[in-house]
Amino acid sequence: MPATQSTSDAGSKPAYSRATVCNNFSRTLPSTRKSLWPRLTGLVAAVALLAGGSYLSWKTWFQAADPRDQYQIVSVQRGDIEDLVTATGTLQPRDYVDVGAQVSGQLKKIHVEVGSIVQQGDLLAEIDPTVLLANVDASRAGLRNLQANLLVREAALVLARDQHLRQKNLMAADATTVEALRTAENNLRSAEAQLAAQKASIEQTQSTLRASEANLNYARIYAPISGAVVSVTARQGQTLNANQSAPILLRVADLSTMTVQTQVSEADVGRLRVTMPVYFTTLGSQGQRWYGQLRKVEPTPTVTNNVVLYNALFDVPNADQRLMTSMTAQVFFIAAQAQGTLLVPAGAVQTQPRGPRRQGGPAGAASGAAAAASGAPQPATSVPAEPWQAERERRRADMAHMSDEQRRRARESGDPSPRPPPKADAPPAERVAAVRAPDQAAEAVNRGLFTGPTGMPQRGPRQATVRVIDAEGRIEERRVEIGIGNRVQVQVLSGLAEGDEVIAGQRQPAGAASGARGGQGAGQQRSGLQGGGGMPIMPPGGPR
Repeated sequence: MPATQSTSDAGSKPAYSRATVCNNFSRTLPSTRKSLWPRLTGLVAAVALLAGGSYLSWKTWFQAADPRDQYQIVSVQRGDIEDLVTATGTLQPRDYVDVGAQVSGQLKKIHVEVGSIVQQGDLLAEIDPTVLLANVDASRAGLRNLQANLLVREAALVLARDQHLRQKNLMAADATTVEALRTAENNLRSAEAQLAAQKASIEQTQSTLRASEANLNYARIYAPISGAVVSVTARQGQTLNANQSAPILLRVADLSTMTVQTQVSEADVGRLRVTMPVYFTTLGSQGQRWYGQLRKVEPTPTVTNNVVLYNALFDVPNADQRLMTSMTAQVFFIAAQAQGTLLVPAGAVQTQPRGPRRQGGPAGAASGAAAAASGAPQPATSVPAEPWQAERERRRADMAHMSDEQRRRARESGDPSPRPPPKADAPPAERVAAVRAPDQAAEAVNRGLFTGPTGMPQRGPRQATVRVIDAEGRIEERRVEIGIGNRVQVQVLSGLAEGDEVIAGQRQPAGAASGARGGQGAGQQRSGLQGGGGMPIMPPGGPR
């Protein structure tokens, strides 16, 4: 039996135990994992790339670009706005007196110094009165002498009258001659004339005495008004000569009311009117404003280096004495203002020009239409709503090429005069400028710069265009009516509601402004925003 079983086992397949199978599987499992892992990794990467590409394709071709990612969106808000005419001025006391000496002599004593507060009638300075006192004494002595001689003349007159009366009586009795009577009459008339001359001499001497006494009083100088001593130009012990000109000793000023003397350019003076509100700030005032009303504009200009400036004056109370003489003031004349009105940034508004369009209009329109047809996102191309500061600069440029007579006619008639024709040998640039001058003048009229005898522009409501973001995030161009505007904000009269979102400028990538514009772009990079024409966007509240 054992031999037979052994023979059958040798002829059949070899038998494997469970332990043998487990050992073989454990040896083949690591090699299987190594072969499957790279395949799984590649499959996952391929699926991720495919999903990412599909998302980007859908994002690019099917999903509309969010305008908030490309543009600066600002909500329409209510606030206050002012159209200002800016200028620089100097503070001076409204009432002041330059105190001088009316007599010559040595300045004996000065009783005040700069900053002293004086009242009217206070003693300020004294001049040596020695010579003046001697003149008074001499006049008084001469007067006494004349008064004594007057008694002699009166006695002589009485004697002459008696002799004339005696000769007259004798003539009636035929006891004297005619010649004796005539001699008595002549003596009487002579005595009367000498008495009159003596009285005139006395009056003359009395006048001289009064003048000498006045000069003696002038040796003591008193304050003509109440105020503060703001300057002292003389020195104690100085010899004063009042015969040629009155020497100025000091200045007394009433600092309770100050006058701001402002120099306004000829391009802006036409916008000023008497009693218009005005305010100013000073260096170191930390934003404090002082308000007043324009008192007058002096008609005589000041011309410096061919620049014509007019003096505009207004007063401001100075009860706390914070304003001092010769301070520099930044003055703002309020040409127009509105409170609680709808405001948008100036960069969000495009105005419709009333004059002929400049070069680039049709080409720009064609390129814009082509860009719109292509479906590409449009950049913000809005410009400030006819910036009033730019208008002033353009008006200055228009009037800079006019003669004095042309400027005068422009201010009187409201029409800018054309430039004279260029010379035949003038440079090409000058000839081109002369050809374009009438168009520029017409455009100045269209801008409302010459609209009346005073030259004040009449800024009524105007039509403009803004781009609004609707509720679905789409860009919509809307016609609006605008009113007051400045370099930062524009008043909206109709066409928008509070809370509407408008495009105020194009959003710039960080660092792009500094690389393109250097130092100027660095300031815009801080906000990361740029309005039309490169103007940085400010909130509707304006600069703080």
